[in-house]
Amino acid sequence: MAESSLPRERGLLWLLALTQFTIIMDFMVMMPLGPQIMRAFAISPAAFATAVSAYSWCSGLSGLFAATYIDRFDRRRLLLVIYGLFAASNLVCAMAGNFHMLLLARAFAGLSGGVLASIIMAIVSDVVPLSRRGAATGTIMTAFSLAAIAGVPAGIVLGAHLGWSSPFYLLTVLSLLIWLVAWMLVPSLRVHLQVAPPPLREVLPDLWGLLSNPRHLRAFGLTFLMLVSHMMVIPFISPVLVANHGIAPQQIAWIYMAGGAATFFTSRRIGRLADRHGKHQLFRLMALFSMLPVLFVTHLPSLPFIVIVAFFPVFMVALSGRMIPLQALLTTVPLPQNRGAFLSVNSAIQSLGNGCGAWLGGLLLSSGSAGQIVGYGWNGWCAVALVGVAVWWVGRVQAQPSMSPAAVSP
Repeated sequence: MAESSLPRERGLLWLLALTQFTIIMDFMVMMPLGPQIMRAFAISPAAFATAVSAYSWCSGLSGLFAATYIDRFDRRRLLLVIYGLFAASNLVCAMAGNFHMLLLARAFAGLSGGVLASIIMAIVSDVVPLSRRGAATGTIMTAFSLAAIAGVPAGIVLGAHLGWSSPFYLLTVLSLLIWLVAWMLVPSLRVHLQVAPPPLREVLPDLWGLLSNPRHLRAFGLTFLMLVSHMMVIPFISPVLVANHGIAPQQIAWIYMAGGAATFFTSRRIGRLADRHGKHQLFRLMALFSMLPVLFVTHLPSLPFIVIVAFFPVFMVALSGRMIPLQALLTTVPLPQNRGAFLSVNSAIQSLGNGCGAWLGGLLLSSGSAGQIVGYGWNGWCAVALVGVAVWWVGRVQAQPSMSPAAVSP
């Protein structure tokens, strides 16, 4: 087996980024469609929140369960099967005739989406040598930028003109097209199977060994800290801008488009810097830099809308910039034969951090007498404190000793 050529590697990375784009859009587009879905099914905001949270929690559970089998199969075959199920879940969601069917479809989308995130990072780790893995991770993370620039705004426009189900029909079509390209482009990836997987009766003890490994625990702890910090701030930006600063809901799309456009151009550059200067060092630098934008957005004074739009790219670049070297660092922690399982568990930890961060952030907020949201500043201080702990903690997360680059089948 020989290492893939650079053009083929780039094509594979952009295909994986598009796959990640559909997963992120599937999660993000649900929230702005809330008013239409509540009217369509005559449900309360609490019921709608259950449909949103079902995705995140099921994603976490599936990521944890995937650790028991993800390293037993050819990466290509597993990607095609799970991504096909993801496309089917979006079709069922679009065709849901009642709220219970919608809830089940969202839960199933979370189950498939959580596994896909792990498979994507496992393929990146298998195909891309360590010296280029930071840049590769930056390419994959441009999916968030694409979702913010094009995916979510397109979903909002379609939902406004063609009904709430139209964005999910769009996701189904996009997923099927990407599946066909993946079937043609993704090579067979079996190098991790050179070490025979343990028999099924040893799976649970092996999973416990994976979870209890001190090296892995330190990495999982860092992931949890960063995702809780993220979600204590990000979900509440739009409500605070609308309630406290009088920004119209339709204008929020411009803010996220500006931030997404900035990260689209900076993600790969930050990834290359991580390869050049070290993943630990760049993570510390970007994490410390991100503290200022986080405190600014959570203590935002009255400013013209154009100033907020101009500031938001700085905020988005800072937050995405600390995650790129972190994700690249995490791919170096496990042994190659355990990498898929490790990344599956890490994906579950991310979902758990998402849920805990949003829950804790909501506990700190309250409504003022004039309808404004009170307490957002405390969210900022707590988020910054967690980042400070992460800056210290990252020094305890160490890579495996240097190994030969993974190879792929021609």
